[in-house]
Amino acid sequence: MSWEELPDPPPVKEYWLEDRMVTVRRVNDGGAPTVFVHGLGGSSLNWTDFGHVMRDRLDSWAVDLPGFGWSPPPRDGDFSLQAQVAAVRELIEEEIQTPVHLFGNSMGGAISVLLAGNNPELVRSLTLISPALPGGKIKRSNAHLPVIAVPGIGERLISRYLEMPADQRAKTTIEVCFGDVNRVHPQRLTQAIEEVKRRDQLNYPADVFTKATRGLIQGMLSRKDGGLFGAAGRVKAPVLLVYGRLDKLVDPRNASKLASKFPDARVVVLPDSGHVAQMEHPEMVAAAWRDLIGTPHPSTLV
Repeated sequence: MSWEELPDPPPVKEYWLEDRMVTVRRVNDGGAPTVFVHGLGGSSLNWTDFGHVMRDRLDSWAVDLPGFGWSPPPRDGDFSLQAQVAAVRELIEEEIQTPVHLFGNSMGGAISVLLAGNNPELVRSLTLISPALPGGKIKRSNAHLPVIAVPGIGERLISRYLEMPADQRAKTTIEVCFGDVNRVHPQRLTQAIEEVKRRDQLNYPADVFTKATRGLIQGMLSRKDGGLFGAAGRVKAPVLLVYGRLDKLVDPRNASKLASKFPDARVVVLPDSGHVAQMEHPEMVAAAWRDLIGTPHPSTLV
């Protein structure tokens, strides 16, 4: 197979916020301000191709959540969903300073639901790609996550995992997240391996992943203020839910049930996609956003 050369990821820029520092990769051709929030173990690199596909419509800010990508861990060591929400909210309030189109994948979807429900004035539209929301069945591919959340056991499992070669870990992640690994461009595979090797030089990724996993599970189980579904019911912006029928981590059969938790939601299930549709099928996700958010809701656009 011959591959066309892809655009390089945008450079990383640091933003010093009130309570933390985060890094952002930005694609800006003068479109509507937009924030992309990655999932557990991901980074701003997860949005590279989608950001370029949407550059005619969106000024995209792909954030590295604290402890992920190039962002350092928070000083207080808080990796709860609420702390991650605070990081994204501060970025919007202090740097972007206008309501945004908000995209979240997996754990980033849960973060985005809480932000949009508790701060509706900051969100113009909400797009959730395979969001980590309560009610899904535990699959073989994600059965390890609750185990990682167990103190002591999680640390041992992560330490053992980190003994695997970097290229094997990168490929394993791709196999879990993609519906078809043959769609991964060689450039993106190389970049994924390089990112794993870079983070291997740091002294905190294992601790970050373990604590963030616990924060995600605790957030999904929380009933404070109605929990994630309570926040979903308070979302004022139009919502687009995107699922992949080949998703190994989030069950797409729950899509309609979860959509009913939002006042105004539409669902798209991509038959040939896995857990990271914005990476595997960026053009399809872009078309879904344009059709179901951009066109029916002109008031949400620039």
